[in-house]
Amino acid sequence: MLGFFLKFFALAFTGLKDELLAAQVEARNAKAQLEAEVALNRRVRTAISDLSTSWEIEPMDESKEDARGDALVDQLCYLGATLRDRVQDALHVEVKRAMAVVCSGFSYDMEVVSHGFVTDISKTDTENEERLHALIDDAEVPGERLAKLFEPEVLPPETSSGAGEGGEDRAMD
Repeated sequence: MLGFFLKFFALAFTGLKDELLAAQVEARNAKAQLEAEVALNRRVRTAISDLSTSWEIEPMDESKEDARGDALVDQLCYLGATLRDRVQDALHVEVKRAMAVVCSGFSYDMEVVSHGFVTDISKTDTENEERLHALIDDAEVPGERLAKLFEPEVLPPETSSGAGEGGEDRAMD
């Protein structure tokens, strides 16, 4: 009878030992995954902070709120909306400046220019479209030169971000 109990406990112990080993492996994997998530969270916070700083947007104050999950998403949404507003404002300012540049040395009626491309009513839509594309192609180099003049007023200075360090070549899961 004692032999039976010893065999029973030996089998039970072996099963428990196997389960314990499997649980340890699972715990190590979970720990590694959690550490990777923490590192990714840290990189995202750094990227958000760098982006906020470069665009002179009030950065996230992590002392008020835990910067995880929803807080990071909220900050990214806020950044996106703020940057969209700034780009939209810049677009309007720079289009007005471009019109002023065109009119500063040439005789153009700004009211006519403000309506966009002028089409030739004696031509087909296809011919007008081809003319429009040719004008755009002709404006590419001088337009790029004019845009470079206004870039400092629209874009923040380039900065190097530490957010990509230690994982920029890693695939995101």
